[in-house]
Amino acid sequence: MIYENGVEPFQNIKSENIILEKIAKLKYKLADKIIILGHHYESDDLIQFADIRGDSFKLSQEAAKNKDKEFIIFCGVKFMAESADIISSDFQKVIIPDIEAGCPLADFASLNDVEKVWKEINSIVNEKIIPITYINSTANLKSFVGKNGGSVCTSSNASKIFDWAMERGEKIFFFPDQYLGGNTALAKGFDKKNIILWERNKKFGGNSKEDILNAKIILWDGYCSVHKRFSIEDTYRLKKKYPKIKIISHPECNNEVIKKSDEFGSTGYIIQTIENSPDGSVWGVGTEQHLVNRLQQMHPKKKILSLSKVGNQCATMSKNTPEKLLKVLENLDNGKIINQIIVKDEIKKYAKISLERMINITTKS
Repeated sequence: MIYENGVEPFQNIKSENIILEKIAKLKYKLADKIIILGHHYESDDLIQFADIRGDSFKLSQEAAKNKDKEFIIFCGVKFMAESADIISSDFQKVIIPDIEAGCPLADFASLNDVEKVWKEINSIVNEKIIPITYINSTANLKSFVGKNGGSVCTSSNASKIFDWAMERGEKIFFFPDQYLGGNTALAKGFDKKNIILWERNKKFGGNSKEDILNAKIILWDGYCSVHKRFSIEDTYRLKKKYPKIKIISHPECNNEVIKKSDEFGSTGYIIQTIENSPDGSVWGVGTEQHLVNRLQQMHPKKKILSLSKVGNQCATMSKNTPEKLLKVLENLDNGKIINQIIVKDEIKKYAKISLERMINITTKS
């Protein structure tokens, strides 16, 4: 079976106890200076050291609240660490255990490509277009959105951001995740014929001018390789084996999976929904395997299964390991900073506007 960049079958890799003991000691020693953030998709051996666990934006918000900590160690992928650097205090420094821990979904959209498509769409359309970027994107795309009157969104607030955008324009240009954008639009009642996919290597994205003029939602052709691997056959297989099973999926899954799911939502929503379900419940979960396994550990009186037979693991998130966290802490203990994530000021200015805009929209009563 061929696995594309960013996803691999689950491997429960354990670190030696001596490594974990050294991390615990250094974390205690450096407690006044550091805060460790852990994304839900990290391994158990690593996330046990997180002061705060969560999804990408929750962690960045929490980092911004802890203004007394000089060093924010972000156990996640690069775009998450960038968001933390954008909204944290000037004196704070954001560090990632592995500087190569990127996100294939974020890499689907470069600033040059987005600017090119933006100009092409605007050369055809006279209506106002609002750009929205998923938080799983690079800092310079968040800056682009800030400059052009748009907003960032997360998987939990995309619906609200779509409402805000349609109050201010006639079309939404959404990138980089086609599935989150498409699932959000369909859930809000947009007609399929008014949702188009822009394929970057084709003239007009593979659409006619009429398609573009009639579109309400223009989607970039990116996706999360982990969530794309879940299939409608996975839902049939589990429902056949467990007739009373409830399927819950992340909105980065394709729409066929979402339509066959009983629930869908962000990682936070998945966690809360399963937590609130009665003992004896059976769940099939369409998201990254580390989180699925952790949910089963947390709720032993429920049966919690992955939609996938082998479990889909985020390969780039798994680049962060306890061994690499230890190296970061050892260097800090010796007065050295490694793997710091720094967003340039000219990018940070408008990226912060787009992130703050999202927060204001989401928290608005």
